[in-house]
Amino acid sequence: MHSTNQGKRPEVAILLAVYNGISWLEAQVASILTQADVNISLFISIDPSSDGSEQWCATLAQEHSCVTVIAREQSLQSATQNFFHLIRSVDFSHFDYVAFSDQDDIWLEQKISVAVNRLKNSDFDGYSSNVEAFWENGKKELIDKAQKQTQWDHFFEAAGPGCTYVMSNRLICAIQQRLIQSKALSEKLCFHDWFCYAFAREYNYRWFIDSDSYLQYRQHANNVVGANQGLKAFLRRVRHVLSGAAIEQSKEILAVLCCDQQYSARIKLPNRRFDYIKLGLTSRHCRRRLKDQFFFFALCSIMSVYANSAKN
Repeated sequence: MHSTNQGKRPEVAILLAVYNGISWLEAQVASILTQADVNISLFISIDPSSDGSEQWCATLAQEHSCVTVIAREQSLQSATQNFFHLIRSVDFSHFDYVAFSDQDDIWLEQKISVAVNRLKNSDFDGYSSNVEAFWENGKKELIDKAQKQTQWDHFFEAAGPGCTYVMSNRLICAIQQRLIQSKALSEKLCFHDWFCYAFAREYNYRWFIDSDSYLQYRQHANNVVGANQGLKAFLRRVRHVLSGAAIEQSKEILAVLCCDQQYSARIKLPNRRFDYIKLGLTSRHCRRRLKDQFFFFALCSIMSVYANSAKN
């Protein structure tokens, strides 16, 4: 296990997944490379892009010795699989901590050092935080993800945006080993941040969610997930749940966590009407925010009817 040398600045690997990000990469990378009180190494994986992102990143790597572009043979088709490729490919043995980065945000200069100090000075292996979303029209909004963790929240939501995640060496190495062992199963996963949080919680790595924000979370038309605010985002989430995709993703995550595809004995994920009813009754254990618990209960109730109708 890697241990931090108390006499030097922490070594931090930043994993950056890129796809057609030329409009925002310069600002994002500048905010990464100017992080205070830590030594940064930036690893970039680029899905084939049509806007010059590949050339820009190649030039960046030539100009900065701390930047490495990770090669691969084919398109990975999603940000999650891009991040998983980075996790599998990077040698973490020389790093104290590892963080994820999107291609379009702006980090405050103390973002990483605050997370590192929290992990180093406490018994936590994972860190995430609130973010301040901002739009091109000047609108800003705090995205609050720092509610108290519940018994099973990690089966149904992430610990906040993945761009806020910072993890200890021992946690990321355990995740790396699992992703290498379960490569085929992990290719079905759609959310790298949700999976990493679920892995940490399921294997008893402690996770801290910071109520402060050290990141400006850019919102634009090409966000993969984004801030999930407003009526359109709400309706999109409803459709996602009612389609059965959300529960299926929970099952896929548990399959990778358990390797043998046997789901945790502590929770029964639904296949039939009665399963949805039972799950809905445990909603206070399944989401962190109170209104999300009510939302979870309501959707489970609807799904209990839908599942029965679909079966008939």
